Amino acid sequence: MAVPVVDPSLKSAPVAVEPAVAGPSRRPRRRPVRADVLATGAYALLGVFVCLNYWVDVQHRVSSHLPTDHSWFEWLFAHGAYSVRHLENPLFTARQNAPDGVNMMANTSLLGVTLPLAPLTMLLGPQVMYALYLGGALAATAGTSYWLLSRHLVRSRAAAFVGGGFLGFAPGIVHHANGQPNFVSNFLLPLIVVRVLRLGEPGRWWRNGLALGVLVAYQIFINEEMLLLTALACLVVVAAYAAQRPRAAWARAGTFLAAGGVGGGLALLLAAYPIWFQFNGPQSYRGLQGGVFHNWGEDLAAVVTFARDTVAGDEAVERTIGLTEQNTWFGWPLVLVALVALALLVRRSLTARIIAVLVVVFGVAAIGPKVRFNGVETGVDGPWAYVPDDLPLVEMMMPTRLSLVVAAAVGVLLALAWDALSGGGRPPVPAPRTAPDAGPAAPRAARRPRWLRPVGYAALTLALLPLVPRPLPAQQIDPPPHFITAGGWRPYVPAGRTLVPVPIPSNVHGLPTLRWSALTGQEFPIPGGYFIGPNEQGEGVFGAPNRPTSTLIYATMDADRVPPLTAEHRRQAVEDLRFWKASVVVLGANPRERALRELMTALLGPPQRVDDVWLWDVRDRA
Repeated sequence: MAVPVVDPSLKSAPVAVEPAVAGPSRRPRRRPVRADVLATGAYALLGVFVCLNYWVDVQHRVSSHLPTDHSWFEWLFAHGAYSVRHLENPLFTARQNAPDGVNMMANTSLLGVTLPLAPLTMLLGPQVMYALYLGGALAATAGTSYWLLSRHLVRSRAAAFVGGGFLGFAPGIVHHANGQPNFVSNFLLPLIVVRVLRLGEPGRWWRNGLALGVLVAYQIFINEEMLLLTALACLVVVAAYAAQRPRAAWARAGTFLAAGGVGGGLALLLAAYPIWFQFNGPQSYRGLQGGVFHNWGEDLAAVVTFARDTVAGDEAVERTIGLTEQNTWFGWPLVLVALVALALLVRRSLTARIIAVLVVVFGVAAIGPKVRFNGVETGVDGPWAYVPDDLPLVEMMMPTRLSLVVAAAVGVLLALAWDALSGGGRPPVPAPRTAPDAGPAAPRAARRPRWLRPVGYAALTLALLPLVPRPLPAQQIDPPPHFITAGGWRPYVPAGRTLVPVPIPSNVHGLPTLRWSALTGQEFPIPGGYFIGPNEQGEGVFGAPNRPTSTLIYATMDADRVPPLTAEHRRQAVEDLRFWKASVVVLGANPRERALRELMTALLGPPQRVDDVWLWDVRDRA
């Protein structure tokens, strides 16, 4: 879900030639309110259903597909609670990657969510908060999309429900729900789009600009990448509208630019320091080493394939197309129905024509540097072959994620098609015969065959049913040691010192030990972690640079045996402990526990058995 499309003439003047795009209805409120409540309830239930496998054992389950991302976001909820409880700067943390810390603005930190929800995190814990928020974010995105559609684009509440449901639970969005709640937290985007496309509204430029500035500033603290996608899509929408309604666009240009200046200025004012901190604060970086995201384009065959987490999906297809992000994966029935709907609507609907432009522009842009089909990279250059991989902002984007705009456009198209089949309802108020950008009034709709409505409804329903999401797959994870959760570590970790868990958390190893920090409220700092930070050249790399001891630990885990050790290894271990400001090294239950205990004993001497962990007290050496 990225950007729903609204007629840019919205509310400025009723447009008789575009009956599907109108201002808010003045019909009796009882029935719409009841429909709104039912739609909201249905979205909430679907959100709970998608997260059902987590709720079976919420304390001990994580995503099967992205378990480390899942644990990272649990840690983020704990970070928000820790920052509020200790009144610390949430833009930076020293509780991970000690002693250097992590720049939270330079990472996916979800501060716009974790800070206001901090009281609930303190009460319920990060595991419950994660599952609760994940389902709520999916439902909230569907809800605000429904609001946009029902208030500003279609008259049929059923049409708005279908479109809103797709925008909130599209295959690409549900795919990201596997450990990446920042990409399902799109509930502000429909509100931002409405404000952008109302910037040209006469007499309200100041209010619309202020509202847009506040929304944009807040979205920066939820997901900057989705905000960038939304901005690009809005730019295409406005350009497409201006090309088709040049006189109306020119008449509103001054008001639009004035309101946009107010919104941009306010957003910059509100977010100036966090943005500066992101690019210039401690542990900031410039681009990712090697432009690792640049090559992730969308496979052409993925568009007609059913996504893994839908009722028609099959994990086996991933072995053919590859483990790409499943940002389209619409399935062939929906692609066919969408093409037919677009062909039927494009002649009489300005919104449908704008949707067509969005689909073409962002569908092509999502291909990436090389065209891939069915998992095979062809020799044909894609559009990103001509985009420098070190271009600011763009360097951090994955081309495939541009197709989330295509998914949003399809969601709006579904609502338009359903609304057209329903007749769109009667106009809420008599529209003038002409409008500034409309020309002569639209003729009455021609009589349609009786079979068209049931056939159309059936086609839309059958295209959407295979895309109904299944509960996200989850896997069991062992709880932290009792020594950790019961606070047995406290006598060993004085202020200013760290607890070194074995294995040390990283982007590959140490998922359970990262959760030690999250589930204890980050009361002790740890070395390593799961984040993006700078290397010696200032480029972004995943995780902390390996030190000799962490490299030894990971090699021992991979081989399940201790490599030959020398006095130099022991000297380096002591040096690393001093760098980490370690006070205690802790090894809990682990599939490689025997080999890891043998390694640490060879480096540090015999351990103590304290509660349910092996412990090396190194306060006299570090």
